[in-house]
Formats: sequence, structure tokens, C-alpha cells
Amino acid sequence: MTPKRIFLTLLTVIAIVLSGSNLFQSLQRPQSQSLIELYQTDISLQAAAWKPEENTDGNFKQLQAAIVGSQPVENAIKQYEQVRDSAKKNLERVQNQLTQSSVKSPQTSDILNGEVLELKKIAREQQKLIAELDLRLGILKEQQGKAESALKDWNDVPQNTVISPQYGETAKVLIALWQDRSNLQPNAEEFIQKNLEGWFRSVALTQLYQFQQRQDLVNQINSSTQQMAQNALIKLAIIATLPALGVLIGLGILIFSIAQILIKGKDSVLAQNGNLAWSTPWDGEIILQVFVVGFFFVGQIIVPELLSVLPIPRGAAVSVRIQAFYVLTSYLFVAFGALGVLYFSIKNFFPLAEDWFRFHFRDKWFLWGFGGYCAALPIVLLVSVINQKLWEGQGGSNPLLQLVLKSQDSVALAIFFFTAAIAAPLFEEILFRGFLLPSLTKYLPVWGSIIISSVLFAAAHFSLSELIPLTSLGIILGIVYTRSRNLLAPMLLHSLWNSGTLLSLFIVGSSSS
Repeated sequence: MTPKRIFLTLLTVIAIVLSGSNLFQSLQRPQSQSLIELYQTDISLQAAAWKPEENTDGNFKQLQAAIVGSQPVENAIKQYEQVRDSAKKNLERVQNQLTQSSVKSPQTSDILNGEVLELKKIAREQQKLIAELDLRLGILKEQQGKAESALKDWNDVPQNTVISPQYGETAKVLIALWQDRSNLQPNAEEFIQKNLEGWFRSVALTQLYQFQQRQDLVNQINSSTQQMAQNALIKLAIIATLPALGVLIGLGILIFSIAQILIKGKDSVLAQNGNLAWSTPWDGEIILQVFVVGFFFVGQIIVPELLSVLPIPRGAAVSVRIQAFYVLTSYLFVAFGALGVLYFSIKNFFPLAEDWFRFHFRDKWFLWGFGGYCAALPIVLLVSVINQKLWEGQGGSNPLLQLVLKSQDSVALAIFFFTAAIAAPLFEEILFRGFLLPSLTKYLPVWGSIIISSVLFAAAHFSLSELIPLTSLGIILGIVYTRSRNLLAPMLLHSLWNSGTLLSLFIVGSSSS
């Protein structure tokens, strides 16, 4: 065995161990999906507050009834209680892990210290989330006339805590507003403005101004609430209508494709190129070299170390623009590093056959990409629903989701969009569909290469909870590429998928203020 092969084997073992560790660590982190659903719940509460005038178009009233439903507050309580229960389970799990870590090794190593710090960070995030949920649940229950239950939720908010002392003070304000006005603090409005958002802020401020007999401010709140409610209805219509339309088109495409396969068999559209392997001039050592050295060693070790010495501010305290810039910079370094290793690994085999890394603008790539996107919607949606129940809110999520959800900065959002909708599809499709999938056809049938490349594509995102949905998306990307033989098709599908996710997050997040 040559020194190069020994080094590559050793690096492969390290890559597998560390990548597996990263995936396992994601199990400690909660998912973002439940929080995203809460944002949508909040928009529904805003939309339900709309009180149409007598001369209002009846279609608008029907839209409100269809979107909001007959019991928006009761549905919101159920949703919030589910998320709170999940957060409490996550907190209990993390606290148990912290206890075990302290018992196992009082004098911990640097690695273990890093894990403990991460666990403490997650615990603080969950404690803060539970406090926020209790504040909002109390308001929801007061709207339902459940005063005792609301009081219990507010009393559960920690009064003195390093997480955020203001949550405890805000809970006291809410108790005073609804149940004991003799203890209302003079700075009650400040706590409400700072620690409540959207519909919850409007309800609490209305209660405060009515108690203070400031009718002019009550009228202002009512006016702004009606405007917010109409905007919320429009946003909910967009969020619900566009994906639903895509799902319907996707179901039509799936039914047509299955019927065509049953009728035409090998002559169907999906059967074309289905068993046609690429002519791969390199061996498995080159494949390992590209992914272990290029993607893992350069992307996961060298790039983070390089970025750590650059004068780029980082952490939760920096602005969202700087966070967006840091995300983009990190991604571009990883992409150029991996693609650089790919180029130098295969350049001795140039010129390649015509079907390698093929970009053909006059082909039917747009139909394949758009059709694949629509077909992916119902499939990945169904898989995601099942997957979420399996993981019960655990398994981590892409941190970019939370950044986009909470960002209302146009420059930051533009950077996020470029990263997710342009840079990611270009890099990931060249690497996973353009190189890995065809290379695997030297050793596996096409369908096997699609599956293996899809699993590795999903695992490369280092989130256990997203492993199954991303694998299903990767399979669709692989089918589109192997059938179209044009990298523009999966790139378009990938870009549309990420763009749709970002658009939904932006619309949902824009209603929180």
C-alpha cells in the first residue's frame, strides 16, 4: 500500500468518526420546524382579529374563514402547549446529559468542555423559549376565559433568572393587567413592548390602555390591528396557495409519470437513460480523495480554522448583516476548496466524455427542473410530516432557517438568498450529482448510485432530523439528473426548493414585529 493510500485511508476513518460525531451532536439540538409553525400560528391570530365592515367584499370574508378557521385561539393554545411540552422534554434531556458529563469526568478534556458549553447553550435557549411560551399561553388562555390556567402559566415564568430577568417582570405585568391591577408597574408598557410581539403585544397593550383610560391609544391599537390583520390574511393566502398549487401540479406529474411507466414501460419519459451508466475513467481512490480531502478535510477543518483567524465578528451579538456575510464567506471558502480539490484530482483525465458535467442551455432542462420541483413537493412534504413525528422535535436544523426567520434586513436577506438559492445549488449539484453520482455508476447500478449519493448529500448537512427528507429530495434530484443528463436541471430544482423555503420564512417572519 502506497503512502498516499495509507494517508487517505487514515483520513477517511477520521472523516467518518468526526462526521458521525457531528451528526450525533445534532440530536442534542431541537428542530426549527415547530418554531416556524408557531410563527404561522401567530399570523393566523392576527388574521382572526380582522373585523370586516359591512360593505367589505364577501370573498375576503370567505378567505378569512377558510384560512383562520372557527377556533383560532383554541388551536393556537394546542399548538403552543405542544411546543412547550417538547421544549421541556428537550431541556430535561440536556440537563440529564450535563449531569452525566459532570459525573463522568470532573477534569474534562477540551473536547468534552466544548460539548458541555454547547449543552449549556442549548439549555439556556430552551429555558428562554419556555418562558416566552408561558407568557403567550397565559394571554391566549385569558382570551378563552381560563383565568386560573393563565395565572399558573405566568407564575411558572422564572422571576429571577440569568436567562432573562425581564420575562419574570413581564409575567408580573400580565398578572396585574388581568388579575391584580393594584400591583401594576409604572413601566408596564416598556415590558410589553420589549418582550411581546405581534398579536400578543396588541392584546396586552389594549388591556393596558383600557385600564389607563387612554382611549386615543386604544383607537390607534385597534386601527393598526385591523391593518395587520388584513396583511396577515394576504400573507397566509400566499403561504398556503403557492405551495398547494405546486403540490397539485406535482401530484398530477406523479400520476402521469406512473401511468406512463405502466403503459409504455421502457419507452416512458422516466425510463430514459434510467440504466445508462457513465464511462468513469478514475477509480474509487479519486472519489475518496475528492470527498475526504476536498469536502471534509478542507471544508470542515481547514476552512473553519482559516476563518477563525480572519477579523470577522461572530456570535449572537453581531448584526444580522455580518452573520449573513459570515455564512456566505464560509460557504464560498468550502465550495472553492472542495471544487479545487475536485479539479486537481481529475484534471489528468481530461478531456472527459461529453456527458460529464454537462451544461446545455438549449435542452429541456427547465421542464425537468420545474417538473422535478413540483413532484418533490408532495413527496418531501409527506416524508417530512412522518419524519417530524419520529424525531419529536429533536435532531437539529439548518441554523440558516432561524437567521432568515428572524431577519427583516433587506441586505442580509439578499445575502442569504444568494447563498441558499444560487451558491448552494451550483456547488452541491456539481459535487454530488455532477461528480459523485456518475462516479458511483462504475461500481453500482444507476438506481443504487442515486440512493448512495442522496444519503451522502443528506448526511453532509449534519442534521439527523433532516437526513430522511433530504435523502428523498436527493433521490428526486438524482432522477432528474440521470434522466436529463444536464446539470442545469437539478440546479434549477435545488434553487427553486431553497428559494421557496426562504420566501416562506421571510413572509412568516415579517409578521412578528
